[in-house]
Amino acid sequence: MAAFLQWRRFVFFDRETVKDPIENGKNFILPNGISACDSGRGHIVLGDILIWFLTRSLQLSSFQAYKLRVTHLFQLKQHSILVSVGQDEHGINPLVKVWNTDKRDSGSPLCTRIFPAIPGNKPTEVSCLSVHENLNFMAIGFTDGSVVLTKGDITRDRHSKTLTLHEGNSPVTGLAFRQAGKVTHLFVVNLEKVQCYTLSVKEYPRLELDTHGCALRCSALTDPSQDSQFIVAGNECVYLYQPDERGPCFAFDGHKILVHWHRGYLLLLTQDSKSPNNKETSPTEKHVLTIYDLDNKFIAYSAAFDDIIDVLAEWGSFYILTRDGKMFVLQEKDTQTKLEMLFKKNLFVMAINLAKSQHLDKDGLSEIFRQYGDHLYVKGDHDGAIQQYIRTIGKLEPSYVIRKFLDAQRIHNLTAYLQALHRQSLANADHTTLLLNCYTKLKDSSKLEEFIKSSESEVHFDVEIAIKVLRQAGYHSHAVFLAEKHAHHEWYLKIQLEDLKNYQEALRYIGRLPFEQAETNMKHYGKTLMHHVPESTTVLLKKLCTDYHVVPCSVEGAYDLCSSGNLWLQANSEEFIPIFANNPRELHAFLEHMIKVEPFSPQGVYDTLLELRLQDWAHEQDPEKKEVLQRAALSLLRSDNTVFDKALVLCQMHSFKEGVLYLYEKGKLYQQIMHYHMQNEEYSKVVEACKHYGNQEVCLWEQALGYFARKEEDCKAYISEVLQHIDLNNLMPPLLVVQTLAHNSTATLSVIKDYLINKLQRESQQIEEDERKIRQYREETANLRSEIQELRTSAKIFQKTKCTMCNSPLELPSVHFLCGHSFHQHCFESYAESEAECPTCTPENRKVMDMLRAQDQKRDLHDHFNRQLRGSNDGFSVVADYFGRGVFNKLTLITDPPGAKAGPGSLEADLQRDLLIHTKRNV
Repeated sequence: MAAFLQWRRFVFFDRETVKDPIENGKNFILPNGISACDSGRGHIVLGDILIWFLTRSLQLSSFQAYKLRVTHLFQLKQHSILVSVGQDEHGINPLVKVWNTDKRDSGSPLCTRIFPAIPGNKPTEVSCLSVHENLNFMAIGFTDGSVVLTKGDITRDRHSKTLTLHEGNSPVTGLAFRQAGKVTHLFVVNLEKVQCYTLSVKEYPRLELDTHGCALRCSALTDPSQDSQFIVAGNECVYLYQPDERGPCFAFDGHKILVHWHRGYLLLLTQDSKSPNNKETSPTEKHVLTIYDLDNKFIAYSAAFDDIIDVLAEWGSFYILTRDGKMFVLQEKDTQTKLEMLFKKNLFVMAINLAKSQHLDKDGLSEIFRQYGDHLYVKGDHDGAIQQYIRTIGKLEPSYVIRKFLDAQRIHNLTAYLQALHRQSLANADHTTLLLNCYTKLKDSSKLEEFIKSSESEVHFDVEIAIKVLRQAGYHSHAVFLAEKHAHHEWYLKIQLEDLKNYQEALRYIGRLPFEQAETNMKHYGKTLMHHVPESTTVLLKKLCTDYHVVPCSVEGAYDLCSSGNLWLQANSEEFIPIFANNPRELHAFLEHMIKVEPFSPQGVYDTLLELRLQDWAHEQDPEKKEVLQRAALSLLRSDNTVFDKALVLCQMHSFKEGVLYLYEKGKLYQQIMHYHMQNEEYSKVVEACKHYGNQEVCLWEQALGYFARKEEDCKAYISEVLQHIDLNNLMPPLLVVQTLAHNSTATLSVIKDYLINKLQRESQQIEEDERKIRQYREETANLRSEIQELRTSAKIFQKTKCTMCNSPLELPSVHFLCGHSFHQHCFESYAESEAECPTCTPENRKVMDMLRAQDQKRDLHDHFNRQLRGSNDGFSVVADYFGRGVFNKLTLITDPPGAKAGPGSLEADLQRDLLIHTKRNV
C-alpha cells in the first residue's frame, strides 16, 4: 500500500476556461439542467430533456430523445451507437433507447431500438449502464440490486434476449465489461461487494472479489496498458481488481465523488474537506480534482473546482463540466516540458519512469540517463553515475564517459563501463585495449579470465587487439589461451616461440593446423624450430611433404594428424630446404626420405641431395666408405632426376671424376671427355676416348694428334697409334699431318715414315685405277659413237620374235624401237607414257636426265652463291641463309638397283654417274 501523501505533486496540465468561439472573450455556457454526460466518437454528449452533441469547434446540436428527462448516456468508442436511459412519462418507468448517430430520421439520429428497463415485475430506477464495444452485451444496474443483461445484437429486438443476471439488496453502483481474448467478463459493484461474472461460459459463473463496494460513479475500467483492471474507489483506498483476484490498492483519502481512467491517468474527484458543509454559507460545493500517475507514483495535477458535474476525456484533453454552466479544459503538457520540470528538481528517476511510460524514443531516454549520470558524477556518486552512463551505451559517445573517469582515476568504474560496452558489441580496438589495461593495472586476474574465457557466442571484443595488449602486459598464458581458442594461429606461435620459448608446444600446435596454415607457419618459423628441436621438426616436415592427413579435432580451428584422414595434401619439399641451412644431418635424412617415398620429388630435392652426397664423398677418408658414397652419388646421377648443368657443376666443384665423365658421356660431349683426360695428362685415356667416340666425332683424332704433337715428352707410341687410325680412315691430308707434327721436337721422320709410305702407295693405286677407267670410258665412248653413226646411216633390222613386255610371240601390229625392244601394239599402248619413248628404257633415261639437270642447277647455284657472297657486306648472313635453304646438304646419288643387268646404255650411265661423283668432289 502506498500513501499518496508521500507522492510528489506536479502541474503537468494547463487549466483554461473554454471560451465561446462566436462571442470572443466570453465563457462558453453549457445547457441548463444537465443530468447525464459521456464522450466519444469525436463529440461530447450531454443530456437533460434533450440530448446535446458538442463538437470540437464547440458547435451545439440537439434532438429530443425523451419527453421528461435523460438519466443515463453511454457513447461507444468504436461504433456510432449511443445508448440512453430516460423517462417519457411520470413515475418509475425508465426506457432504454439505442441511437445510430450516423443515420438520420427527420434530422435526428435514428433510433434503432426501444425497450423498458424493468428487472422484474416491479418498477425500479436505473442506477448505472454499460455496453460492450462488440455490441453483443449490454448491462443495466438498478437501485434494487438487480442487473439485467442483454445478450445478442443490442441494436435490434429480434436478435437479442434479456435476462436478469444478478439480484441483491444493495443498489448497483458500477458495471464494466472486460474482454481478454475470447473471454468476456462483467464486473458488478454495489455498496457492499465487488463481483465478477464470466459471460463466455454457460451458467455465467460468478466470483466474489471483495466484501466492500463503492458509491455511484466511483468505479471505472483501466486501459489495456494496465491489463484492463477494474477500479473501485472507497473513501480510504482505491482498489484494482482482476477477474479472479484483487490487485494493488492505493491509500487515497477523501470522500470520492467520481472516478475516471484515461491514458494511464487515474482521475479522482473528491469533496473538499476544507469546504464548509453548511450550504447556507456556501451555495456551491467545492470539489478537488486530482490526477494520479499510478505507474510513476506522482500527482500530475490537483485543483479545486466549484460543483463539478462530470469530467470527460476527448480530443486529447480533459473537459470539466460545472453546475454553473462553465466548462474547463485541462491540456497535458508535452513530454519534454514535463521532463524539464523534473530535471529542475533533480528528479531523474521519476523523469526516466515518466519517459518510459510516455514511450519516449531511445535517444530521448539516453539524454535523460546522461543528465542523471552527470548529476550523480558532480555529487561524487561515481558508482551511481557509471550505472546511468552504461544505460547510454549506443547513443552517447563513449569517449564522453571515458574521459571523465580517466581524469578522476576511477578505474573500477571505468572498467564496469568498458565491460558493458563490450557486452553490447559496441567496443572498438581502443576500448578493448583500455579495458585490458584496466584489468592489468587492477591485477584482477579473475575478471581478466572471465573476460577472455567467455563463450564463442559472447565475444564482444577484437580478439587480435586483446592478444596484443595481454602480450604487452606480460600475461602470456592468457594471450596464448585467447589465440588458441579463437584460432589466431600466428599470434599463438609468435607468443610460444618468441616469449615463452616453448618450441615443442609450438611444433605440436602446427601439426594440428589445417594444411595451408601448417605449411605457411612452417615456412615462417621453420628455421627457429629446426634450430631448437631439429628431430621433431624434421618429422613434421616429412609428414607435411608426403602424407599430411588431417581430420577435424575437438579444438575449433585446429586439426589432428591421422593416418586414415579424409584429406590428403602435400607440400613442395623443395621450398623447405632453406630451413635446414645449419642442420645438414637432418637435411640429409629429410631428402633421403623424400626420394624414397616420393620418387617424383621436385628437382631441387635431387640436386641438393647430390650436393650432400658429393660433400660426404669429398670429406670421407675411409676407402671403403668412400667407395660406397661414390656409388650412391653415381646412382643419383643415373636416375635421370638431376639437372645436367647443375649436376655437372657440382661434380666439377667436388672433383668427382667419375661423375664428370659420366655426365660428359651422357651429354655426348665427347671432346670434353678427351679434354678432361688431356688436362689430367692421361695419355692412354685420350687414345681410348678417341677409339670409343671417334666414330661419332672424327675430329677427336685430329685433336689427339695435335695434343701429342705439342707435348715435349716422348709420345711416339701414342702418335703412331693415332696416325694409324688417321691413315686407316683417311681422316687428314698428309700435308696437314706433317705440319701438325712439325711442332714436336721429339717426333722424327721415323714416326711418320710408315704413314707416308702407305699414303703414297694408296695414291699410286688410285692413280692407276683412274687411268684404267679413263681408257675404259674412251673405248666405250668410241663404240657408242660408231653405233650412233651406224644407226644414222644404215638400216636397222628388227629380228625380235617376242614382245619385251609380255614375252609372247610378236604379232602385227607391233612397235619396234632402235634400242632393240619390240612390243605388241596393245602392250605398248597400255604401258607407254609417251609414244616417242621405249617403256623399258624410260626409267633409266629419266634418271640420267635428272642427274644432268641437277648438275646444271648446282652449277648455276654455285655461281650465284659466289656472286652474292662477293657483293654482300655481311658474308656470314649469306652463308647462314644458304645453310637454311639446304644448299650444302650432302648430295644423294641415284645408282643402279642391286642385281640390275647392264644394257646397251650402261656405259653412258656409268659415265654420267662418274661425272656426278667428280662434280660433287669439286664442289
